Amino acid sequence: MMKKWGLIAVLTYGLYVVAMYFYFFHSQNSGIPTTLKGTVADPNTFLTAQELVLSEDLSRKRNFLFFIVTPFEWLLYFVILITGISRLFERWSLEQQKWAIWRNAMYVFLLSFLLFILQFPLDYYKYTLSKSYGISTQLFSSWMRDNLIDFWLDFGMSVIIVTVLYWLIKKSPKRWWLFAWALTVPFSIFLMFIQPVVIDPIYNDFSPLKDKALETKILSLAEQADIPSEHVYEVNMSEKTNALNAYVTGIGENSRIVLWDTTLNRLTEDEILFIMAHEMGHYVIKDIYLNITVYLLMTLIGLWLIAKIMPWMISRYGSILKIKHMSNINSLPLFLLISSFLLFFSSPLSNAVSRYQEVRADEYAMELIENPEVAVSTFQQLTKVGLGEVNPSALVKWFRYSHPPMLERINKVADQAVEE
Repeated sequence: MMKKWGLIAVLTYGLYVVAMYFYFFHSQNSGIPTTLKGTVADPNTFLTAQELVLSEDLSRKRNFLFFIVTPFEWLLYFVILITGISRLFERWSLEQQKWAIWRNAMYVFLLSFLLFILQFPLDYYKYTLSKSYGISTQLFSSWMRDNLIDFWLDFGMSVIIVTVLYWLIKKSPKRWWLFAWALTVPFSIFLMFIQPVVIDPIYNDFSPLKDKALETKILSLAEQADIPSEHVYEVNMSEKTNALNAYVTGIGENSRIVLWDTTLNRLTEDEILFIMAHEMGHYVIKDIYLNITVYLLMTLIGLWLIAKIMPWMISRYGSILKIKHMSNINSLPLFLLISSFLLFFSSPLSNAVSRYQEVRADEYAMELIENPEVAVSTFQQLTKVGLGEVNPSALVKWFRYSHPPMLERINKVADQAVEE
């Protein structure tokens, strides 16, 4: 039975990969609308012939990888369950540790380490792909360091979450999902509060912006946006990437305005101010509160669905999945599988909300800066450096794009320039 289900799962995934390969490499081609050819939104007007080829090739590969990586994760969870690996990890942890939190820690470590090893080849390929196209500049040692930091941070948080979650499932089998959701509220706010001052500095070195004249101008914009910040920080991202970025992060007194040094090196002062105005727009429009609301709503719905789906799957397919009770920690891969599945198929909704926020932030930046030409050149530079896809297919836009495609953003600000 195990071999049968394992073979079906592998064959299904294989057919899916083949279908995605043909879709992205042999049939999918969005192109540029005829009405926009030759305009500032047309990548042919601001990318070289080589950059156009590289952009198309890289976009196909990235899109293909995106759509096969998450289902590969589902396959791993399924195989770990049906082969009894999860049950074996649970047995080892029960034999070695007396206290529940240490048993959970051992189980989570074994599961996390196995997944890390199995997913490493794909992660490494994504790293080498970005490096081969000149996006990443990161040394392998630095990349591995970041991966190990990710592993241990995720492990630490997972032990806490899993311990609380399974305690709730045992204590309240019918309403655990509601109590778990209630705890996500303070936990999420706490993470947002410590992110800029505790977590981010683990990965990169932050320092006050050296260009004090530029800092004065940015802080002047921040004052108009009522952002409580006395400094602008720069981070040495050129050691890792050629991509450009800037952001406003954190909440309350821990809020920070951050610029990547790549942005400082590649963009003009006016372009930098436009980007900062855009990021400040998110703060002014209170997007953080909308994000929290959407996140909490989707988490509530997701946990409720898991509470309905998981017991049904265990009662019907428990013998195949090697799970007797939902409260047993060896059911964690099933919990993660369902969570990942729901997250993947809800991403078009969350991305649509995010794109709406980005449009509003663009509009705010345009009102604050009042320079459409700078907006156009900024978006063109972002596309050029990142070899971005300006007009993706609808499928890619729905699942991958938290920002409007550059074709839409450039065209919109260009239209405003014509109106003025």
